[in-house]
Amino acid sequence: MVRNIVILSGNSHPTLAESVCNMLGVPSGNRILSKFSVGETRCEIQDSVRGKDVFIIQSGGGSINDHLIELCIMISACKTGSAKRVTAVLPLFPYSRQPDLPYNKVGAPLSKHPVDIPKDKYTFESVPATPGPGIAKTAGFNKETDLARVMSRTSLSNGVGHPPPRNNSENYFNANSNTNGHANGHANGYTNGHSNGDTPSAHSQHVLSHSRAGSYTTHDYENPALISTFQAKPGYKRWVAQAGTLVADLLTCAGADHVVALDLHDPQYQGFFDIPMDNLYGRPLLKRYIQQNIPDYKEAVIVSPDAGGAKRATAIADSLGMDFALIHKERRPTRITDRQNATMMLVGNVANRVCILVDDLADTANTITRAAKLVRKEGATAVYALLTHGVLSGDAIARINASALDKVIVTNSVPQDENKRLCPKLEVLDVAPIFAEAIRRIHHGESISVLFQYD
Repeated sequence: MVRNIVILSGNSHPTLAESVCNMLGVPSGNRILSKFSVGETRCEIQDSVRGKDVFIIQSGGGSINDHLIELCIMISACKTGSAKRVTAVLPLFPYSRQPDLPYNKVGAPLSKHPVDIPKDKYTFESVPATPGPGIAKTAGFNKETDLARVMSRTSLSNGVGHPPPRNNSENYFNANSNTNGHANGHANGYTNGHSNGDTPSAHSQHVLSHSRAGSYTTHDYENPALISTFQAKPGYKRWVAQAGTLVADLLTCAGADHVVALDLHDPQYQGFFDIPMDNLYGRPLLKRYIQQNIPDYKEAVIVSPDAGGAKRATAIADSLGMDFALIHKERRPTRITDRQNATMMLVGNVANRVCILVDDLADTANTITRAAKLVRKEGATAVYALLTHGVLSGDAIARINASALDKVIVTNSVPQDENKRLCPKLEVLDVAPIFAEAIRRIHHGESISVLFQYD
């Protein structure tokens, strides 16, 4: 029995929250969480949270935007109710897998070499040639090139050079410059005044020329030819919204004091938080399943379906003493007919062996089913897929049922009841013990590093 603690559940995964409460021996907190007819979320905490340690369990998946707003409102309601500490428990952290580069279906890399630049001209996208006898060090400069002459051709006028003549729209600045020049020259005694017909001195002419050039930056208007030189080329990296950073800021501003998640897609997301952030791992569950349910698992091969999950897969393979293989996925088209398809290559030997595909998340299950097809083609006898988060949206269930996968093992970080009914290949592992132990240790101020020890 854990005292002075309140565990609240969102609408995303009440079954998991009930399991956690049963393991801790505490009742689930009473709350009203519904919607008004207009669609706005209604939240009312019916239990007293004053001075209590509050844990709110709300997972991603499903109606993710509604669940995120529900979580923020519940956190704010608990802080308003004078809760001592509010911890957001997110088995699946929302918006954690959106990349920082826009997805390009045609191919990788995203940048393209300019086609309208002559080969003997140097640009910001020029690639140095491979050194060799008789080959210049760069594509644009060779031994006979006068560097000073080339740089003077591309230098910008910043008000101190000799820019081209201005058009009529800039006569106002010329008039003001001349007036200021005459006034300053007469006040300092360098000129005898134009009313007497005398010529201005050399210093006065310098002041006039400098002020006529202008003390403001006008190179963008004076020399339009230079604009194209410094404009972004087609391969320029387009920035996209950093949704993970925004979610971290939303939770912090709502009043969360601590965040707990399971198997973040990118562990670097912990750095977006200014509050303590604990990333739990589902690796012990997956390892235990391999040891207990796969016969002769030492002879099997751990396969990472993409390069991004190589560290995750090698950690399991090394701890169990198993072989490792990698599927390298390229989006560079090899033929015109393959322009829309990514090329997948297997690095490793899987012939006549059991393959275990390990990944952290399956959404549409496209990558995992294509990887299963590839290892089957290379001679694998059986194919298992071990996934921490089985979101399985869209037509993922139908794709898995028609795939070469023999069995798909996921955790219940998101609700799996409907998926299990539709997919006979699906097995679900319970993560409630992991979160129950983490909540107990956080509440009592104990270290949770024991949960990170896999061996």
